[in-house]
Amino acid sequence: MMTNNDIFKKLRVAHKLRDDDIIKILELVDFKITKSELNALFRREDHPNYMECGDQILRNFLNGLVIHLRGPMPKKENKKDRSDNSGPNLKNKRD
Repeated sequence: MMTNNDIFKKLRVAHKLRDDDIIKILELVDFKITKSELNALFRREDHPNYMECGDQILRNFLNGLVIHLRGPMPKKENKKDRSDNSGPNLKNKRD
């Protein structure tokens, strides 16, 4: 079974990301991580400095990666703020 660390490593390789890139991606979702913490995630399980990648880290990375690849979501327009009347006219018309 793949661990979060394995998934994170594979995404890193697939997208050709460096440590600085990953840190910037995580900053897009206001998640702070140091280079040493990041390197601990990519170490082998038997290494003394190995750190398990929790769900929160992977989730934030995936959310940041979406923003990195697609760009930020456009702001939603409130119905009350719409000043144009380009919507469908639902009045009954009698001919």
